[in-house]
Amino acid sequence: MTTPRALRLNALDNVIIAVDEIPAGAQPEAGVIARERIPKGHKMAVASVDAGAAVRKFGQIIGFASRPIAPGEWVHEHNCAVREFSRDYHFGEDARPETIAAVENQPTFLGFRRKNGKVGTRNYLAILTSVNCSATTARIIAREVERSGLLADYPNVDGVIPLVHGTGCGMASKGEGFDALMRTEWGYAANPNIGATLMVGLGCEVFQIGRMKEEYGVIEGETFQSLTIQATGGTRKTVDAGMERVRAMLPALDKARREPTPASALLLALQCGGSDGYSGVTANPALGAAVDILVRNGGTAILSETPEIYGAEHLLTRRAATPEIGRELVERIVWWEEYCARNGGEMNNNPSPGNKAGGLTTILEKSLGAAAKGGTTPLNAVYKYAEPVTAKGFVFMDTPGYDPVSATGQVAGGANVLAFTTGRGSAYGCKPTPSIKLATNSDVYRRMIDDMDINCGDVLDGVSIVDKGKEIFDRVLAVASGARTKSEELGYGEAEFTPWQIGATM
Repeated sequence: MTTPRALRLNALDNVIIAVDEIPAGAQPEAGVIARERIPKGHKMAVASVDAGAAVRKFGQIIGFASRPIAPGEWVHEHNCAVREFSRDYHFGEDARPETIAAVENQPTFLGFRRKNGKVGTRNYLAILTSVNCSATTARIIAREVERSGLLADYPNVDGVIPLVHGTGCGMASKGEGFDALMRTEWGYAANPNIGATLMVGLGCEVFQIGRMKEEYGVIEGETFQSLTIQATGGTRKTVDAGMERVRAMLPALDKARREPTPASALLLALQCGGSDGYSGVTANPALGAAVDILVRNGGTAILSETPEIYGAEHLLTRRAATPEIGRELVERIVWWEEYCARNGGEMNNNPSPGNKAGGLTTILEKSLGAAAKGGTTPLNAVYKYAEPVTAKGFVFMDTPGYDPVSATGQVAGGANVLAFTTGRGSAYGCKPTPSIKLATNSDVYRRMIDDMDINCGDVLDGVSIVDKGKEIFDRVLAVASGARTKSEELGYGEAEFTPWQIGATM
């Protein structure tokens, strides 16, 4: 009988991870016999754990035994639970300055240089909406452009995309909810992957286009145009006017050409969804290795999903470049605890049922694996949702854990490429920013081959994290240069524009 493979990630751990299914009676580690079947990706105790004692994985606390656990037992939600415990943040203790490669020594990609100095990896014309009331009109304009065959005359334009949402009215006209929406709307218009924007409103909504233009000093021209349905004279006239605006903007947009650009111009958004017990072992640390390469070449990586670093934030504060940056991260954690409390939620609403089926038991376990996406370099900044990312290196943006909402904030912040790890098989894409899907295990890679770009499951078969990180980094450069991702080939990306709705809908 072949001995099933298992991993002990740290000498302090009292659990191991089943790489293969462990049958009852098998001995995956010397001196420890499985008392029951342990599913793939799940955990088996390798030492006695008293009731109330810490369960450790990655050398960190992932939960507490809700009853005594014997060696060889399956460890999951039936005997492991979350409870409050103190975390020592040690601000900046592990931050080590990185040596950044000179521009002439950096690897390059083929990007679209914009007049403001930013670089796009795609060249879209976006039709944004100020309010849900104009969503259908925006979609009709985009559909009419597609039907007309107009884009055939503009081969350097990647497409005309309607980016619509479900808010913009029935909300307060000031406060954190309104501010987040304004940052998101303008962040998309200013994202370097969007070379021109047409913004369509109804006219009477709370979110006024004119107010946004005034706030950001926007002057209409060949890269930004706007109109409202009420002022234009109704839906049909607005569609016709929208078509004319698109026709007028396409020639200038089509003049953009890809040119060699150093890797320091990349802003890589980091996402994980549909995670499993392998996520923190294969794809997430491999993506972290790619992030380290990017940062050392002057680029930027944006870790997000605040509820999914909960319980691991103390590892990030240790890497904060300054104590102030570390405290900003803790402030966002406290905000989330208060946000959950006032909405009758809890931080341990994760993992999801699919995460649990894949072997994740608590939010602490999930967070420790998710934080690995951020690599090892110093944390250089903390941003609120959809704030423009201006710092270089590894940074954090406060977002929900819900992937489309989180990624929307990152793209609004300026991300021009995105890497998304998944162990269960998330169906996701992101326009205007291409999303590279990384499978955490070979089973999901093979089963969902039309959705997955890279298989990280081979880490379990001996491929090193360093080598897999280099593979991911090389794919990021290729995609940034125009290579299409699987989600782009499938047509994903328009419906995934989902601004975070903070506060009451009235």
